[in-house]
Amino acid sequence: MTAGAPAAAGLAGMHPAYFALVMATGIVSLACSLLGLPAGAIALFGVNLVCYPLLWLLLILRIARHGDRVRADLQHHGRAVGFFTIVAATCVLGSQCLLVGHSTAAALVLWCLGIALWALLVYPVLAILIVKSDKPSLQEGIGGGWLVSVVAVQSVSVLGAQLAPELGSSAPMVLLFSLAMWLGSSALYLWITALIFYRYAFFAMPAQDLAPAYWINMGAAAISTLAGTLLVAAAPHSPVIEQLLLFVRGCTLLWWATATWWIPMLVILGGWRHGIRGYPLRYDPLYWSAVFPLGMYTVCTARLSHAIEAPYLIAIAEVFVWIALAAWCMVATGLVLHLLGWRRSR
Repeated sequence: MTAGAPAAAGLAGMHPAYFALVMATGIVSLACSLLGLPAGAIALFGVNLVCYPLLWLLLILRIARHGDRVRADLQHHGRAVGFFTIVAATCVLGSQCLLVGHSTAAALVLWCLGIALWALLVYPVLAILIVKSDKPSLQEGIGGGWLVSVVAVQSVSVLGAQLAPELGSSAPMVLLFSLAMWLGSSALYLWITALIFYRYAFFAMPAQDLAPAYWINMGAAAISTLAGTLLVAAAPHSPVIEQLLLFVRGCTLLWWATATWWIPMLVILGGWRHGIRGYPLRYDPLYWSAVFPLGMYTVCTARLSHAIEAPYLIAIAEVFVWIALAAWCMVATGLVLHLLGWRRSR
């Protein structure tokens, strides 16, 4: 969906990945909260309290009025994975409720909802794509958006690790579950990224194929970093994690190094797409999938500075919080202009 064709899109063409708006807004809010910008954190929390139920309403209306389009999306290798943003958005909002809204009860409800959505969406959608007979080639079917499956699972791990200390005797079980989710989705990242890198390196790459969702390559590694740091912080509540603490710290640093490695490459590819190939820079809902990794890298770096006792890393987070805020403002402005254009076209 782009600003160039607002009337043609509307509710019927609403992208399944639109919940990335909540993901991006939530993580930038949490970045502001961590780095001493409380007004920004609260304002963005307020935005999400409006956007999250509004997106659910739009999704329900789309299912009711355009069920055929929803079914088509569920069978499309590019768009189906966008539904996983619902899981991640739910858990990111839960983290906001816990850390910005200071409501453990709301965070716990959203965590339980996130787990249910993970079970109801991730496995069934992947199963549909696996068993369907008419499949695209690897070149056409794989992209950075597939890593939202990793982000969805890691978001459940992140919120669980943050909630565990508040859950008393249930904390060890919650943390074991969060650890298993972290490790399992880490393996999933490796499987999917190998295919993505193979596609990037050995097939022609038109500019239009480098959609903003390719930033999820970095964002999935960043949220894996964040989950690791939170498991380290919660280790006193889990005998299992205490036994694996060196391993968890090492893997967490590996994930941060992976996320950091991606940043220059993604900047170069973005410059090639828009600067050399001249692909127009206009609003696309997938740009929220580019804002989210910037906010996530900010938060995970700030948390990592404590997890591995490297306080000098906080300087990186202090720079990236402004980059993430600027990116959020630009995409939000694009969304407003897009909606105004859609209304004028009606």
